[in-house]
Amino acid sequence: MPVDAATGPQRSGGGKGPKLNPKSAMPMSAVNRLAIDGGRPVRRKRLAYARQRVNDADVQAVIKVLRSDWLTTGPEVAAFEEAFAERVGARYAVSVSSGTAALHAAVFAAGLTQGDEAITSPFSFCATANCLLYQGAQPVFADVEPDTLTLDPRQVLRRLTVRTKAVLPVDYAGHPAALEELLALAQRRGLVVIEDACHALGARYRGKPVGSISHLTVFSFHPVKHITTGEGGMVTTDNADFARRLRLFRNHGIERDPRRQALSGPWSYEMVALGYNYRLADIGCALGHSQLRRLDAVLARRREIAGRYTEAFRSLPGLEPPTVSADPEVVPAWHLYPVRVDLARLRVGRLEIFRALQAEGLAVNVHYQPIHLHPYYRNQGGYRPGDYPVAEAAYERLITLPLFDGMTDRDAQDVIDAVGKVCRYFSRGHAQSDAI
Repeated sequence: MPVDAATGPQRSGGGKGPKLNPKSAMPMSAVNRLAIDGGRPVRRKRLAYARQRVNDADVQAVIKVLRSDWLTTGPEVAAFEEAFAERVGARYAVSVSSGTAALHAAVFAAGLTQGDEAITSPFSFCATANCLLYQGAQPVFADVEPDTLTLDPRQVLRRLTVRTKAVLPVDYAGHPAALEELLALAQRRGLVVIEDACHALGARYRGKPVGSISHLTVFSFHPVKHITTGEGGMVTTDNADFARRLRLFRNHGIERDPRRQALSGPWSYEMVALGYNYRLADIGCALGHSQLRRLDAVLARRREIAGRYTEAFRSLPGLEPPTVSADPEVVPAWHLYPVRVDLARLRVGRLEIFRALQAEGLAVNVHYQPIHLHPYYRNQGGYRPGDYPVAEAAYERLITLPLFDGMTDRDAQDVIDAVGKVCRYFSRGHAQSDAI
C-alpha cells in the first residue's frame, strides 16, 4: 500500500517495525515529524510565494532596445501601451514607473484634490489609500465582503458624503470586485470609479476584461505580478481627457503645444500642472511587451495550479480555500492564493501554522495587514481595531501560499504536501503521538 507523506503511514495487519518511505528508506516517523520540530522538510530549497519568469525572448527584446537610439521616451513605450490597451479592451493605456505611480496618476486624472474624499478598501497594500493623500484627498474606508474580501457596495453606500468624489475598489488576489454595483452607484452620485486591478490583469467580469470596465483601471508590473517590467504600472481608460491628464502627470506636468512651438520655437514647452517624473523607460516597456504576448499561458498555468490547490484543500481540516464568485462570468486572474486557517479546528494559531510551513520550505506570506491599523493611519485618522471587523477578522486567519506560472508540477505538489502535513498535525482530532 502506498505511503502518503502528508497523511502518515498506512497501517496493515502484517509486518512489524516502522513503515518506510520508499524514496528514502527512512522510518516514516522521521518524514512525518514537522520540520520545525526537527523532522525532514518537504523541500530543502525554499519555494517563493511569487517571482518573475524571464525567458530568452524577453532578454532579446531588452537587448534590442539597449542597442537602439532610445532607452526612454522612445517608440517602445507607445508600442507597449497600444498592445496593452488592445489586450484589455480599453481605448487608452498610459504607462508609468510603478503601480503606486499609476494609482497616484489616476487620482490626479480624476481631479481629486484637497478636501475631497474617496471610498476604498482597508484590505489592500497601503499604496491604495496613500495615493489619495498624495493629492490632498482623504481616504474613507468601507469594509469588505466576507467571501471575496473585495469592497462591499452596501458599506460604500453607508459612507457616502457630499465630499465623496470617487470609489476605489480593489480586485483582491485577482478576483474582480462588485464592479457592476459600484459603477451603478457611481453613476447615480456622479462619482469616478478608480479600480485597483494591480492583482487582476487577465481577469474578466460579466464577460468583459478587467481594464475596460471602470472609468480608470490601474495595473502593476512588479516582478510578482502576471507580467513584469521590473517596476512599472499602467492606467487604462476610455476617457480622452483622463488619458491626456495621465500623460501630463507622468511628465512633470509639461505640455507641448504645436501651435505655440510654431510661434516660439520647437524647444518651447509649458508646465501647466504639478506633475512628476513617472515615465516608464523603453527598456521596461520592451520587457513588458514581450511578456504580454504570453499572458494567456501565464493565466492558464496560474488557474491550473489554483484548481489543484482548491481540490486538494477542500476537505483538509483547519483550512479554507479562497472563495470564487458563483457567477461563471466572473473569472479571477489568481495573482495570490490566500487561504484562511480555521482556528476552531486547529490546536494552534495562525503564527504557528505560518512558521511550520516556512520550516517545510515554503516562503509563505500574508496579504494584507489592514491599512487603517498601520501606525500612520491610526495616528492621523484615529482608527482603532474593530472599525472594519470583516477585514480584520480575515487578516487574523490568512496565509498566502506560493503561486506563480513558473512553478513545476512538483513545486505545486510540494505545497499541497507541506500544507497537508502541517494542518493534519495541528488539527484538533489528531493525536500528536501518532506523528512522532
